[in-house]
Amino acid sequence: MFKDLKKIELHLHLDGSVRVSTVEELLNENNLSNKMIVDNNTKSLTEYLTKFDLPIKVMQKKENLIRISKELVEDLDKDNVIYAEIRFAPIFHINEGLTLEDIVNSVLEGLKSDKVKTNLILCMMRNSSYEDNKRIIDLAIKYKNKGVCAIDLAGDESKYPTSMFKDLFEYARNNDILFTIHAGEAGTINDMIDAINYGTKRIGHGIKAIESSDIINKLIENKIALEICPTSNIQTCVVDSLDNHPIKQLNDNNVLITINTDNRTVSNTTLSKEYELLNKHFNFTKDDFVKFNINAINSSFLNINDKDELIKKIT
Repeated sequence: MFKDLKKIELHLHLDGSVRVSTVEELLNENNLSNKMIVDNNTKSLTEYLTKFDLPIKVMQKKENLIRISKELVEDLDKDNVIYAEIRFAPIFHINEGLTLEDIVNSVLEGLKSDKVKTNLILCMMRNSSYEDNKRIIDLAIKYKNKGVCAIDLAGDESKYPTSMFKDLFEYARNNDILFTIHAGEAGTINDMIDAINYGTKRIGHGIKAIESSDIINKLIENKIALEICPTSNIQTCVVDSLDNHPIKQLNDNNVLITINTDNRTVSNTTLSKEYELLNKHFNFTKDDFVKFNINAINSSFLNINDKDELIKKIT
């Protein structure tokens, strides 16, 4: 139904979007889908995150990183995505001797495409050391305007609150590195307050904003977009059902909404599927999705000329 609509995706994890068939081939094993795709009985974000183990295991070689990135672009093209900001944590891929530069270069090589425009967001991890996370910012500085557009902070909010990372975001700001922050998913609304105070341009998930009119006002005032991933939010038990998802309330409150898959393989979804679900449960129309895509373009880490070009394509 929404396949033909041109789409933008801002919250998309590379390691959560690896084809099952590719991992099976690289590991020479069969029937791995249950180890890579969540079922309806997932009990927590922690359980959800176990589905990344096998993809990360095979993402330790240059040729595999190139192949996996290339295949993701093919999958995005099939879903009629014309621009995507793809995120991943380079630190996860050094286990077999690759340097951080090798890793970024390999992913950028695989993402080259005439059909889908892409940029990379490099993830710092909440459970990583200060030094390792600083290396990710330095990497973003090195590759700024060369395929890397921003950094992110990902991982378990409940164990490692956003307040622990103030100095790193100050370092990023001082070096003109833009950022988005996972917040308001598994943690508390304090994570969102900290993210806003640090100067984030976007918030990954952020659905707990619905608990605070102050946060809603701050999001609107600062034009901070939420990268909402509806199916993923249910699978990680942040919301108990789609009917109870706050996306419509947030939209009705004039918060900038963008729609994303989070992890195409782990969540077994596409943007077309997400649109269909939201149409079915909340009566969002094609016009709504065009608006959400324009929000995504305006909130992307692109320059103004690229944004204008994309808006022409969408409208």
